[in-house]
Amino acid sequence: MHKRQGFTLIELLVVIAIIAILVGLLLPAVQQAREAARRTQCKSNLKQLGLALHNYHDTHRVFPPGYLYRPGTSFENAAGFSWGAMLLPQLDQSPLYNLFNWNVAVWNSANIEPRTKSLPAFLCPSDGGSYGKFVEMGPVPERYAAGCYVANFGPPDLDEVQEQRTGVFSRNSSTASSHILDGMSSTLFVGERINGPFRGADVHDGVHVTYETTWAAAVRDYDEPEDDHGHMVLFHSGHVPNSNLSDDRDVAAPHVGIAQFLLGDGSVRGIGDSINFGVYTALSTRAGGEVVGEY
Repeated sequence: MHKRQGFTLIELLVVIAIIAILVGLLLPAVQQAREAARRTQCKSNLKQLGLALHNYHDTHRVFPPGYLYRPGTSFENAAGFSWGAMLLPQLDQSPLYNLFNWNVAVWNSANIEPRTKSLPAFLCPSDGGSYGKFVEMGPVPERYAAGCYVANFGPPDLDEVQEQRTGVFSRNSSTASSHILDGMSSTLFVGERINGPFRGADVHDGVHVTYETTWAAAVRDYDEPEDDHGHMVLFHSGHVPNSNLSDDRDVAAPHVGIAQFLLGDGSVRGIGDSINFGVYTALSTRAGGEVVGEY
């Protein structure tokens, strides 16, 4: 008799079931490996920013200001260039730096090309809402390339006193290493922030509902020209990292359970969202005199 070759239906179903189980077991591991790789690249980005900040300090004897401010005719900021824009030469981006017209506001049409350039150095690979995206301002609208890293303003409130100096970076700041009395290894320099909807709904009762993070500029508000929108390039320590209560001034990272921070000594550390708020606030001051233990 001729013997037929092949699988029975039951055998085929068993094989499919085994493959499905294996895929189900392997997929989370693959996703975790990919996220670990993305987190490592994000850490590398922060280290590069740390090196650039210290090279800037070696040249200018101060760290770059959080953002530049010049009063305009209607109380608007007639500058707005960020610490990130000022770091471009130290990040091997001198041609892009030279494209900026520093004599006019960053929102001037003369600066459209450089401010809309998406730069991998300022983008966390885990943040799919920022790569190749823009923060849009006003009815036209004006576009600014999204970023993922914000510099440390310190304790609240970023919207109240823009030239507060308790942190490292603020409007027209000129912080030198000698001003960081709490120690470089105990002072936050740069943290992470995603773009997109807030983690928690109705945080601002509908006034603001999305994180707005750029690398190039803090831009005046169309409706309130005197509002610098410093939060576009800075963070304050209003809530612990990744808090559901966070708003567009806080740190909100794309990583589960942690946000990565550049410290003043050039090291990068992941800080969990379970950190004590008092410890987190102490880390955000440069000369508060606090004793920071393990965290």
